[in-house]
Amino acid sequence: MKSIQWWKRARMETPGCAEVVHLDNAGAALPPAVVTDTVMAHLRAEALHGGYRAAAEAAPRLAMVRASIAALLNADSRDIALADSATRAWQAVFYALPFEPGDRILTCRAEYASNVIAYLQVAERTGARVEVVGDDADGQLDVKDLRRRIDERVRLIAITHVPTQGGLINPAEEVGKIAEDAGVPFLLDACQSAGQLDLDVERLCCDALSAPGRKYLRGPRGTGFLYVRPRLRERLKPAVLDLHSATWTAPNQYQVQETAQMFETWESNVAAVLGLGAAVDYASALGIGAIQDRVCALAERLREDLEQVPGVKVHDLGKRKCGIVTFTVAGRSAAEVHRRLTDMDINTSVSQREYAQFDLPARSLPDLVRASVHYYNTEEELQRLVDAVGEIRDK
Repeated sequence: MKSIQWWKRARMETPGCAEVVHLDNAGAALPPAVVTDTVMAHLRAEALHGGYRAAAEAAPRLAMVRASIAALLNADSRDIALADSATRAWQAVFYALPFEPGDRILTCRAEYASNVIAYLQVAERTGARVEVVGDDADGQLDVKDLRRRIDERVRLIAITHVPTQGGLINPAEEVGKIAEDAGVPFLLDACQSAGQLDLDVERLCCDALSAPGRKYLRGPRGTGFLYVRPRLRERLKPAVLDLHSATWTAPNQYQVQETAQMFETWESNVAAVLGLGAAVDYASALGIGAIQDRVCALAERLREDLEQVPGVKVHDLGKRKCGIVTFTVAGRSAAEVHRRLTDMDINTSVSQREYAQFDLPARSLPDLVRASVHYYNTEEELQRLVDAVGEIRDK
């Protein structure tokens, strides 16, 4: 699989590539056959032998899922918790953090809508304040502004690594160093970066990181995971506990798990979790470095080609950019462009202005068309998109 054109073999192992031009990998990527086969095999085992027996027989493979995720992140498997979505994983650690009146939560302009809603809810409950760190000249989080804002009342730095509405890569490593020097917990939303960028939690200096299975990792929907560093776990009380995350040790006592499993609950979709493990192993076998290089190169070519189409404007910010490409077509709404591309069997998405209140309105931008490439996409597929956008513009 490490041949010169390794991505061609990966493409052959992805049945969906024969059906559609899939450029919605930031929404949900096409799974390789091994992921679908893994999920279906366990569902058949449940149907034939019962759910509990099938799970017991899969126990060794289930244990390896955390190990695979840990290896992907350069972490310890005890620091990994499984969840049914990235949002649920993120919420598990955020809602365990204590806040008081006057405490400050620092975030970025590119922050994800669900995260901001959680900040605002907690601020309303506790009297904490939410502050948005400014952007630098490249449109990414301004690390100088972040450093200036640090004081004894900052209780959390939480940012989105790659926003849903553009190809920006925020300087997470620099943010992590500032947080570590200040002794402030750093929560990183890696929803769009896991699977397309190299994520090393030691290098990132993050205390917690959340990600889904369905996006660039190419796993099943309804899966996600959470990394939590031991030094942060020691300070937290999970908002929700059950007989999996804690042990009932006496009639009036319980003991919380010491590992990151303190953020899990007992019931899970075992087939989907096994599929997640297969997806992580598949990505690791290809090599995240090779994936990152190809994804970024394809996206940069797409940006350049789209910019050559009259009336089309690309809106991605940042000194570094990833596989997400957002653009507008003069005289056409994002919804119309998306719909017409779908009619041509070209999958894209729409980044809605209302989901990026700190960002798109400040740049006077409407909803954007989002095309997100993956390593299994080809230059011919990108050209199909560019040609189709030109047709839509003219009709």
